[in-house]
Amino acid sequence: MHLHIKTLANIATRYAPSRVLSFELVHIFKALQLMEKKGHVSRALLCRELFLGEGAIKTLVKHLRIQGLIVSTNAGTIMTKKGKDIFSELFRSIPSEIAIPKCSIALGTFNYVVLLKGYNSAIKSGIEQRDAAIKVGALGATTLLFEDRKFVMPIVPVLSKDLNNNPLQNEPKIQRFLIEKLKPARNDVIIIGSSNKNKMGAEFAAKNAALITIMNHKRHNNNEQCLPNI
Repeated sequence: MHLHIKTLANIATRYAPSRVLSFELVHIFKALQLMEKKGHVSRALLCRELFLGEGAIKTLVKHLRIQGLIVSTNAGTIMTKKGKDIFSELFRSIPSEIAIPKCSIALGTFNYVVLLKGYNSAIKSGIEQRDAAIKVGALGATTLLFEDRKFVMPIVPVLSKDLNNNPLQNEPKIQRFLIEKLKPARNDVIIIGSSNKNKMGAEFAAKNAALITIMNHKRHNNNEQCLPNI
């Protein structure tokens, strides 16, 4: 997984110092999702589905091609085996997603949830995920952990056994809906992206927060492995 995350980081890196990229990790992931679903995509479709201009899409496609994730054919742009392998790994970490209505933990007009498998230990306070959502123009993100068949807030260890830590206590229908549709297991995480603009804004917020969580967690683990023994 580390090599796949490094590839995504390279795609989201400027190759020319004078050019500032106008796409984020979530645009890369969404582009691969579209190719997985449709088989091949046009630049016009990417512009429409990613809410990016032609110049940004041209650069994104170029970076994907440089990293060997896609090729262009007469039918459109398709994923290579490397692209499919990377998407498959990411999909294993982010396997489920769904829109939810406004509620006590999702304050935007539009709200979207993604499931992040097995990343409980990567979550601290949820601020990192909120900032990743804001970075793509959303209101923010709410991060919840799944423990003891319910969702709980990420809180400091001294309070971790607080029996009242159940943010969906007054939202039983929402909790049942999330469990039924996302099928979370112990140590899983859900991230709720919120936007007042549109559903896509909420979706991008949740997915960007999930991808940033994966990337920072893998980078942190890799750095720990490189530390010398004392």
